[in-house]
Amino acid sequence: MREAVIEAKVAVQEMREALARTQGELVLERQRLADAERRGRLATEIQDQETVTVAERFAVKHRERAQVLERKLAAQQEEVALAERDLVEMQAQLKSAEKDRSTMEGERSTERAWREVQSAGGTRPGMDLQDELLKSQMDRAAREAAAQEQLEALKKKMRKD
Repeated sequence: MREAVIEAKVAVQEMREALARTQGELVLERQRLADAERRGRLATEIQDQETVTVAERFAVKHRERAQVLERKLAAQQEEVALAERDLVEMQAQLKSAEKDRSTMEGERSTERAWREVQSAGGTRPGMDLQDELLKSQMDRAAREAAAQEQLEALKKKMRKD
């Protein structure tokens, strides 16, 4: 799981770099479009029809390219956002798994220690059935003794009345 998180981090970083490259390409393409449009206007002012035609052709080409790059940029932004959400989710799952693992390891270690004590002839508190039976009998005897004392106290009280 840890390796998957590392791979996801690398993938997100690569996506961000690709996004930055696309942003740079888009800025450059918009500049080329502006240059082509400016050249067309200047050619129109000096009435150079051949240059106007070439400038219009390049403006169309750069405009289309800029539109494609804008769509690409939007898709990359969505992809980066999705990958970042996935990464956050994976990191949360990893933290949870590590926390659960440490808890489970502690429980396994405790259980292993009690098995070693039991295999060496010791008993685990709360697991000895005879010990539990003896406690139950002692509790019952104490309750019966308390009840007997209360009964005797009531009998004395009744005799006095």
